[in-house]
Amino acid sequence: MATIPETIISSSEGARSIPVIALGTASELGIAGIEMVTPSTLIEAIKMGYRHFDTAAVYRTENPVGEAIEEALRSGLIKSRSEIFITTKLWCNSADRHLVLPAIKQSLRNLGLEYVDLYLIHWPFKLIQEELKLPIPHECIAPIDIKEVWEGMEECQNLGLTKSIGVSNFSSKRIKQILSFAKIPPAVNQVEMNPLWQQKRLNKFCKENGILVTAYSPLGAVGNSAWGHNRVMECDVLQNIAKSRGKTVAQISLRWLYEQGVSIAVKSFNTERMKQNLDIFDWSLTEEELNKIDQIPQRKHIYIIGSMVTEHNDVMAEIDADLD
Repeated sequence: MATIPETIISSSEGARSIPVIALGTASELGIAGIEMVTPSTLIEAIKMGYRHFDTAAVYRTENPVGEAIEEALRSGLIKSRSEIFITTKLWCNSADRHLVLPAIKQSLRNLGLEYVDLYLIHWPFKLIQEELKLPIPHECIAPIDIKEVWEGMEECQNLGLTKSIGVSNFSSKRIKQILSFAKIPPAVNQVEMNPLWQQKRLNKFCKENGILVTAYSPLGAVGNSAWGHNRVMECDVLQNIAKSRGKTVAQISLRWLYEQGVSIAVKSFNTERMKQNLDIFDWSLTEEELNKIDQIPQRKHIYIIGSMVTEHNDVMAEIDADLD
């Protein structure tokens, strides 16, 4: 079983450990309600050493994550709930002050837990839509009242429903806005980050403000036709480094992220790849290799779940305006 390093985030209990690799559970089939990750797959992940699971209300995977924790406890695979770190997220249709508390309570019912370790605002906008239907019409997307919503997030932490709170897909401009009034600052900002979209300015800003960046789509979400791409896995620079080191492209990308001082949410339900994705801690990239990766042309992959909004949408333009 692999041992995954931990880093520190702020929490209601002070400085608190968080495993630097999380197993992501989002898939386009799961979001569509067709096929979700099974508890047995998550049990295998726990056996391999995964101790952090990243879910969200919109992923429809909170139930299997909760079932896997229950089974792991029952079978003795883990001794206590505290051994597992759970991140879940406030979906955009609940991004109103009065809806935040009911939303986390529903997530906790889905998970069968008394608390989550980290609760994130999923996107910096809200949806006026009861059920997720893609593509989302322009008129269903509205600006978020971040002060009101953040107060709801703080209430969740103060009530002990989550140990830490944070954001996802937030620019430094929007985080500055939160910091100007927050009684509890964000502990984490989860954003797209990989060698082809390195987020250097945003990562620097977050570090300066004690906020941990979590990188999602670290491999470009390859295999997800709705929002993924192959550019990371097909990058010549990464392929050449991987070949010379006897590693996979995925391992090179994940090791690069680890060396940037961020945590990582990586998704694979293939047993062999799940193991390979943990084999990144007993070696390092050379300075020459790091320099080559630094020189990869940068290109943001514009998406929000199945292209629900585009670059031309006013709300999306505001989100992207301050991103690296």
